[in-house]
Amino acid sequence: MKIFFSPRQRGHRPGNFLVSGRLRQIPDVPERVESLLMGATSCGHSIIEPEDFGVSCIEKVHSAEYIAFLETAHDRWSALADASSDVVPNVHPRHVHSRQHGRGYPRSIVGRAGYHLYDLACPITPDTWTSALWGAHSATAAALQVRDGAERSAYAICRPPGHHAGRDFAGGFCYLNNAAVAAAVLRDKYQRVAIVDIDVHHGNGTQDIFYHRGDVMTISLHGDPADFYPFFWGYETERGEGDGLGANVNLALPRNAGDNQYLDALHIGLSHLRDFRPQALVVALGLDSYKHDPLAFMQITTTGFERIARVLSSLRLPTVLVQEGGYLCEDLGLNLASFLTGFEAEQLQQA
Repeated sequence: MKIFFSPRQRGHRPGNFLVSGRLRQIPDVPERVESLLMGATSCGHSIIEPEDFGVSCIEKVHSAEYIAFLETAHDRWSALADASSDVVPNVHPRHVHSRQHGRGYPRSIVGRAGYHLYDLACPITPDTWTSALWGAHSATAAALQVRDGAERSAYAICRPPGHHAGRDFAGGFCYLNNAAVAAAVLRDKYQRVAIVDIDVHHGNGTQDIFYHRGDVMTISLHGDPADFYPFFWGYETERGEGDGLGANVNLALPRNAGDNQYLDALHIGLSHLRDFRPQALVVALGLDSYKHDPLAFMQITTTGFERIARVLSSLRLPTVLVQEGGYLCEDLGLNLASFLTGFEAEQLQQA
């Protein structure tokens, strides 16, 4: 399996965010990449640096205004009198898609920050744009390997993560939606693509991008949003609209759900997937459902990740694995190795 990562993805180093009203360190620190790289290389894989695809890889899923905002926001913010070191909004529209509700698009960078950054967990640092863009390049490179038939599967170590980033908004440590980018690349060849998101949080950005489309099915297994971030998305009643009706599947799990309960939900999700009959698959690979993850909500074990991987691999689809969450803890690299080992072992059995 080819694995893609750029050292430029280390540059983004966000500061603090609010948790229950208190400032805490954002857990998406560059050091988590070292654990992921260790886990990947322990399986015998070498790391390949992606090429620069420009913005063509992200224009498929993000608006031109949003891309321009991310690229220029820190410079514009820094020109303000007495500005903070990072871009952090102090005002938000009542609705994320404010212009759909009759409101305008601000000219001020303060207003645009509030428009595009829906929470306080996605500050824009001097290196955010570069790191996020090269994460998208990694996802693009992995998807091209699969799309063009060079590999049956490929893995992109994407940091920062991406599944909370919608067409024109960032949130939850995410700026560019790498899983959506991979799906868009696969769509150049395949008529139907599925995204299965196994991060502990709902993939609300991915849902936003594909909610009205019937060619990309989105399936998300996540902590119940009635109790857990992102709170306002991820309910089972959200099934898609228009051409996308029925192509969006949310499976909300209770706090402390373990391996067997998770796998039961996964099989339910895959029954929808089989009805959809996708020709290729993207796995939004979150490892933060681990029982000792700093953001722990579930009780998935290291062995559980191997079992999950085997189920997904048994679908026998061209597959792109895209890293989402999974934060610094002793077993982060081990959990990735367990998943990759299970995924590849199942592939070998099929050969």
